[in-house]
Amino acid sequence: MNDLIQFSPEVAAARAAGQPVVALESTIIAHGMPWPQNLETAREVEDVIRAEGAVPATIAVIGGRIRVGLAPDELQQLAQAPDAMKLSRRDLPFAIATGRLGATTVAATMICAHLAGIEVFVTGGIGGVHRGAETSFDISADLQELAHTPVAVVCAGAKSILDLGLTLEYLETHGVPVLSIGQDNFAAFFTPDSGLKADFRLDTPEEQARFIRAKWALGLGGGVVVSNPVPAAQAMPRDVIDAITAQALAEAGQQGIQGKAITPFLLARIKALTGGQSLATNIALVKHNAVAGARLARALQH
Repeated sequence: MNDLIQFSPEVAAARAAGQPVVALESTIIAHGMPWPQNLETAREVEDVIRAEGAVPATIAVIGGRIRVGLAPDELQQLAQAPDAMKLSRRDLPFAIATGRLGATTVAATMICAHLAGIEVFVTGGIGGVHRGAETSFDISADLQELAHTPVAVVCAGAKSILDLGLTLEYLETHGVPVLSIGQDNFAAFFTPDSGLKADFRLDTPEEQARFIRAKWALGLGGGVVVSNPVPAAQAMPRDVIDAITAQALAEAGQQGIQGKAITPFLLARIKALTGGQSLATNIALVKHNAVAGARLARALQH
């Protein structure tokens, strides 16, 4: 395993000192946001985690190894690479074996974080059951990973382009608990409230940490979703985002876009249709999640 994982000096020092470490994905850099906001956001999110007393570990595959913690020039490489692979569980071995540059999705980041001994992972929104999945069977690998891999994933709920009701049903079926911060309902990425209840409301990092420790101590494997709603001041009106999402989904269907390509297409179209407001909301919610994730990582240390 040491041949496959390389820690940055900052992360290696944090591990040696017993400091809390927070994993970060890299698909949001390579595929989730346009240049230069992707690089700016990646750096700012790392700084937010440091300010909260934890150490950020952005994860990617570079030169045939899982890199846990990236140098500034490596973040920039990912942010500007036109050919970075989008890596989920099935793709990790290929990128490592061939030396391809790869950005990790939620699923792949969970795998790498667990291999690296990191318990908390911060992202924007998890993947889920796509609309129309009853015929397409398009269900994100993120959900299956949450069923198996013991990492706490702090997110602003699931992306609102998904079927959120079926996403929650899938998580329930696979025994993945959904915790909510500050409200009873599950968050919906661009908007705070999906209208659907989360499993448990636990507002403080200490409460969340006790829940997570109890789950894993009971031998109940798998992850935990921590739903942290986007702050109201940066949120988008639910009716507006719902209408724009419906339009973007219709355009994707007309153009035959599906599979891995659909989420980047939809986010780009929503950004265009909202005049950039959705990107500002996306950046705000990731930073907000970074605060919650760093505090949870610290609470898990006690």
